[in-house]
Amino acid sequence: MRKIGVLTFHRCINYGSYWQARCLVEGLGSMGHDAMLLEYQSRRVDRAEWKCALRPVPNENGDHALYRAKIRKFFRSIAALPLSEPFPLEAAPRTEDFDLVLIGSDEVWNLKHPWYGGSLLFYGEGFRSSRLASYAASFGNQTSSVGMDGLWTDKLLSFADISVRDLNSARLIRDLLGYEPELVLDPCLQFPQVIAATEKVDPERDYIALYGHGFPLWFQRSVRAWAREKGYPLVSIGYRNDWADRQWIDAGPEEFAGFIAGARAVATNFFHGCVFALVHGRPFACVLSDYRSNKIRDLTTLIGADRRLVTEENASMDLPKALEYPPEQAISERIAALRRNSNDYLLHVTR
Repeated sequence: MRKIGVLTFHRCINYGSYWQARCLVEGLGSMGHDAMLLEYQSRRVDRAEWKCALRPVPNENGDHALYRAKIRKFFRSIAALPLSEPFPLEAAPRTEDFDLVLIGSDEVWNLKHPWYGGSLLFYGEGFRSSRLASYAASFGNQTSSVGMDGLWTDKLLSFADISVRDLNSARLIRDLLGYEPELVLDPCLQFPQVIAATEKVDPERDYIALYGHGFPLWFQRSVRAWAREKGYPLVSIGYRNDWADRQWIDAGPEEFAGFIAGARAVATNFFHGCVFALVHGRPFACVLSDYRSNKIRDLTTLIGADRRLVTEENASMDLPKALEYPPEQAISERIAALRRNSNDYLLHVTR
């Protein structure tokens, strides 16, 4: 058994961030290790996170009470996770008691992240007393290695092992360090049993789960037309989408997992919207957004789900099929192969 400290974005008011953190620590526990999240704290980051969580959609008004309720649910869920003693974000924690510090998943290396970008902690600053590795780390929407030489390259060279979750991040590591990192699954796909243990939402009738915001108008119209034709209501979770039939803004992390599990299909422009649809075997259609385009495009490419990435040009043909039929067997087989590779990597870094 190894004692492992996991450093990731577990404090974000975001369903994907919460679940990838929980899945990784509980997944490591299922492998026989003692894993906990490194509990960094920052008033600057908290203020930015809460401000965004209270008003995540531009020009949105009137839902502050619901968003506050959502935040309180996240606070309770995060507090129940296995956490280390708190320490300032700007100062490395005492980690001499850990055999391994594992950095990732999420956009831990994204220098363009609005409030974590450039934090040296996520590049391994100060972790000299423990072995350092990454799991499913990502550079997010950062696509170029320009400006990342010198300091950032030196920091990455201190990692004993590196794995990433997307092709863009693999390309950046290859450009910066000159070798091919391991390509592994997001923890939610690697340890789906953690999510499967949550209670399924059982509504009176089928519904289409809508997860995200800022959807292009053509996507809104296409999804709504298909849902009306089939007689399914559109239910938006976590965010207000006025084109949905119903809103469930104040859902907590566990409620989110059960909601996706009970959905007839999922329409999303979020990375973890796709991931949770895959975990539960739900039909899904996704569309790119500027911030998340790398993550979603690389995920669909990796698992062979390109036809579920809908564009305005192919919407009339691909969107109905994507929302009607669950992921194909070939997609499940590709995920299973990546899961085996990810397991081998984790066995290697935790030995």
